[in-house]
Amino acid sequence: MTNPRIRAFFDEPTNTVSYLVWDPETSHGAVIDPVLDFDLASGEADVRSAEAILAAAEEEGVTVERVLETHAHADHLSAAPFIKAMTGAKIGIGAHIRDVQKIFRPVFGLDDLKTDGSDFDDLFEDGETFTIGSLNVEVLHVPGHTPADVAYKIEDAVFVGDTLFMPDFGTARADFPGGDAHQLYRSIRRILALPEETRLFMCHDYKAPGREDYAWETTVGEQKRSSVHVHDGVSEDEFVAMREERDSDLAVPRLLLPSVQVNIRAGRFPEAQDNGVAYLRIPVKPVRRTPANA
Repeated sequence: MTNPRIRAFFDEPTNTVSYLVWDPETSHGAVIDPVLDFDLASGEADVRSAEAILAAAEEEGVTVERVLETHAHADHLSAAPFIKAMTGAKIGIGAHIRDVQKIFRPVFGLDDLKTDGSDFDDLFEDGETFTIGSLNVEVLHVPGHTPADVAYKIEDAVFVGDTLFMPDFGTARADFPGGDAHQLYRSIRRILALPEETRLFMCHDYKAPGREDYAWETTVGEQKRSSVHVHDGVSEDEFVAMREERDSDLAVPRLLLPSVQVNIRAGRFPEAQDNGVAYLRIPVKPVRRTPANA
């Protein structure tokens, strides 16, 4: 078995880890969860982070043939369309993205949003397999954070998306629309049923208290022994109670509104207007006050 070569790219503004993964035998590769640099205050977008990944691919002699999204992210915008434009790579995501599109279409009033997943090139079903060069890839549907989360098992490495964080930080939230802490627990246990030496690659890191450096690689065995949320011996009921209590106090991600409505379209912005500017929507519920003399 040939194991993948992996280079990680950490985006500190969003605490997101993107990956360049490739087969050392054929030099065919994939980019996982690429970040678009987006400034909320100015509305300006940039591709410097994605360009760094492509520069690394050129340096390593890698032909990028796929962009793999673990889910429709709520904390950063995807650079998948740029990667596709520069390389011809196909954009793939879990087939349950259709459920997420149906959830958010009315939230943003996106009457033109297609809910069949056709903005993506590939919609992966649970257990589906494909290859990157000579590397075998298996798709694991791991809902809980969202209904559409998938993990990609590429030989001895699993890219877990927003299910697990580093053992000293815990697990992902499950309070977004369509999220479910029971499902998240079962999804995590599915990942932790893999061989203990299996390498796990996180999508985010926030540096647990007392840790000075960012980190994003661990193993199944390490998670089972020392995860602060879901080590061996933690029951589903215990996990759900903990997760729901924590989620009740978590702030809304800063880039939630732009991220979701762009990422459910495979990273595409709406068509630009005549002035060359594309516009996103912000749902607003007006304050209604009852007159004092009513």
